Amino acid sequence: MTATATVGFQTAPLESTLRSASLLSRTWLTPAYVRLRMAGPELRGFTAPGADDHVRLFLAPPGSAAPPTPKQWREFDSREYTPVDNDPEADWIDFDLLVHAVGTGSEWAANAPLGSVCAIGGPRRSNTVAGEPDALFLAGDETAIPAITRFLRQRRPGMPARVVVEVSQVNVQVPLPVDDDTDLTVLVRPGERLAEMLAGLEATDRPIGNVLAFVAAESAVVPVARDLLQDRWGIPSDALIVKGYWRQD
Repeated sequence: MTATATVGFQTAPLESTLRSASLLSRTWLTPAYVRLRMAGPELRGFTAPGADDHVRLFLAPPGSAAPPTPKQWREFDSREYTPVDNDPEADWIDFDLLVHAVGTGSEWAANAPLGSVCAIGGPRRSNTVAGEPDALFLAGDETAIPAITRFLRQRRPGMPARVVVEVSQVNVQVPLPVDDDTDLTVLVRPGERLAEMLAGLEATDRPIGNVLAFVAAESAVVPVARDLLQDRWGIPSDALIVKGYWRQD
């Protein structure tokens, strides 16, 4: 089945700015998923219009002072994240982060004292929605939950959304803004896997009408998702985003 391409994503460049901030609060959503609020006067005016927009977070070692130049900021370790919420009229941005056993980003997210400094660079570009989709199909693992959250918040009231997330047992309670128009499936590793579910969906499982689709997870999911969305469901390439956010190695 092929839908008429009346909706899709359009990519627009944005002026990239490096903004310094500090860690204002830390809220554990599950034992391994944490919400960090960064705050500071330079965050006023920040905008990330696309649900999948990414910024680069430069993490100063705890106890460090904010360096005076962007070049010095870029000498610190950094990671890319999707901001889950912000108020462009205020001075804060929220990030929801998966905390691994190792890694600079996870260590900082879990243990950096409140007041620790960071800088937020970007986003460099934004994938915004052109037209009005009839339905959303959103899938991913924990790393995709911020973007999935933003897609759900940005949809019009009453828009159907089929959502599939794969999480570890410890993250089953990660919150998503679902409502009566959301069909949510939670797959729990190791017994249930996103790639297997996507491979098993048929043409009859396709949401009705012009579908906007987003899938992001470990890179092995990418070909499986493309086979489903493009070959079996006939969703136009400009109406879908499929990304490997990370690679198993």
